[in-house]
Amino acid sequence: MTSQQERTSPQVYPPPPDLAAHAVAQAELYERAGADRLAFWAEQARSLLTWETEPTQTLDWSGAPFARWFADGRLNVAVNCVDRHVEAGHGDRVAIHWEGEPGDRRTITYADLAREVKKAANALLSLGVQQGDRVALYLPMVPEAVVAMLACARIGAPHSVVFGGFSADALRSRVDDAQAVVVVTADGGYRRGAPSPLKANVDEALADRARGGGSVRKVLVVRRTGQDVAWHDERDVWWHDVVDAASEEHEAPALEAEHPLFVLYTSGTTGRPKGILHTSGGYLTQAAYTHRTVFDVRPESDVYWCAADVGWVTGHSYIVYGPLANGVTQVMYEGTPDTPTRERWWEVVERYGVTLLYTAPTTVRTFMKWGADLLEGHDLSSLRLLGSVGEPINPEAWTWYRTHVGSGRTPVVDTWWQTETGGIMISPLPGVTTTKPGSAQRALPGICTAVLDDTGVPVADGGTGYLVVTEPWPGMLRGIWGDADRYVETYWSRFPGRYFAGDGARLDEDGDVWLLGRVDDVMNVSGHRLSTAEIESALVSHPRVAEAAVVGASDDTTGQAVCAFVILRADDGSPPVGEEDTEALVAALRAHVGREIGPIAKPRQVLVVAELPKTRSGKIMRRLLRDVAEGRETGDVTTLADSSVMGSIRAGLGGSAADG
Repeated sequence: MTSQQERTSPQVYPPPPDLAAHAVAQAELYERAGADRLAFWAEQARSLLTWETEPTQTLDWSGAPFARWFADGRLNVAVNCVDRHVEAGHGDRVAIHWEGEPGDRRTITYADLAREVKKAANALLSLGVQQGDRVALYLPMVPEAVVAMLACARIGAPHSVVFGGFSADALRSRVDDAQAVVVVTADGGYRRGAPSPLKANVDEALADRARGGGSVRKVLVVRRTGQDVAWHDERDVWWHDVVDAASEEHEAPALEAEHPLFVLYTSGTTGRPKGILHTSGGYLTQAAYTHRTVFDVRPESDVYWCAADVGWVTGHSYIVYGPLANGVTQVMYEGTPDTPTRERWWEVVERYGVTLLYTAPTTVRTFMKWGADLLEGHDLSSLRLLGSVGEPINPEAWTWYRTHVGSGRTPVVDTWWQTETGGIMISPLPGVTTTKPGSAQRALPGICTAVLDDTGVPVADGGTGYLVVTEPWPGMLRGIWGDADRYVETYWSRFPGRYFAGDGARLDEDGDVWLLGRVDDVMNVSGHRLSTAEIESALVSHPRVAEAAVVGASDDTTGQAVCAFVILRADDGSPPVGEEDTEALVAALRAHVGREIGPIAKPRQVLVVAELPKTRSGKIMRRLLRDVAEGRETGDVTTLADSSVMGSIRAGLGGSAADG
């Protein structure tokens, strides 16, 4: 079977000479980390963070798989992200250029942020929040979300951010599991030109105390959209009434390095929620280190934009904690890439002179579908580095990203990591690595990974298997909230002593890593194990296809059959596909997959669609596509960015699908 790498262009991209000469991270980092991994991490903790009490112990692994990093050290995460920059004379530096979807803008300096975080910390204390209490945050992408997270960190109250696209039931389950005492929310947020409700969902989640929400004493509400909301005088308070009136003075306590910083529930959770626990010193060390080295960060000149949502771990590590710990100026954007026009992102890049852009492959493929002509007329020359996160990026999207967004000169760093890992684990170093489109390349200095076969033996170069982390790392999860046994069973039982990431991977002949996606996204067709990511990449390599999603559907003959959903490109010069030539296109796509991978991988069914079901973070909800492929009613669609997509897909089943 032809590998993903063998199907791609042999083109590789060495670092630009000027970047290589002056990069923050040089090749010697690998040597230093390899010589003494723990000493390397101790050095990062000392050099990147400010400690009230510097740690003398780097790692305590005696309770494996429960780790303690820098356990005898004490620090305050919020002080590291805000106060120390002001004290160093950088209070006038812009921390956040915020842009709301309707076009409203705010510029927040580090001095402004320090003042607002202190006031919010005092407000939370006035509402009865104590050190160790959990606070749930259910907010749009507004600066108050960052302020609230840092205020929680400042007083030692672990936050649990719930993505603003989740339903009332999903919010309730997370509030209950964390036993949150306060919920911070907003009246609503803007999404595709219209206000969406948030406070109403909180009210629903807390309405029936017999069903949940009984731990919540107060709801703190940001006024964002001005829409009417129900009000509970005993419970609800306005942010502008409580925070704006609070004192600007607050003495931040020094907390143990292992003090809980946040609980984040993994996306797509069904049934009992799974709260991933991260603590303070180790997590912040890895967030700051990876942000600085992977993005070659220069705080005095860079304008960084991570286009994620704070409701996901990417927003935690690479909007809030990593960038602010490094004192960088960043852009924070509330809305979608297509509101009010499909050129909004490029207007933002041009307006603020963005130098570093970090987004998801699904977003890149959306831009591919819309066509590169939308970038014309916008000055993107400020961009010097592009990043990818969230799922494996296919080589075609990687190349399009570099060519059109990066003007054919800008390095692309494809990053692999998870909610559980806390920070980036595998990625190119932009001043060191000769990059290959579609490959995450190799583990960062200080991180140890391997690809294992079914028996736990490392595969040779060219082999495929299971991606594991072989040594503890500072940002690793400290467990599943309230369920130690589940933590051990979920992450450490498949390969004892090694963290099993749940992803499949291939090593190419150079030993570089190619991610294949979740192992539960591997299909078994007539005894052949096929990766959905590999088939998707083959489909996108066809000149007519902008994006593809592949699922395995039950089949009486083969066990599972390949079902593909494709979005066509708008910029390849081809006329729109009519009903009369859909059948020919589907046949061509099936044949293309057969040539690229092998006949066994030919999709049984191909459906041409206008959109794919995606969450607001850009992840494709493949379980919904599996429901369609197997003829079932679709499950919960409340987390989709556009819940009407599934109706459109079902409506198109008759004319755009072909069995083979």
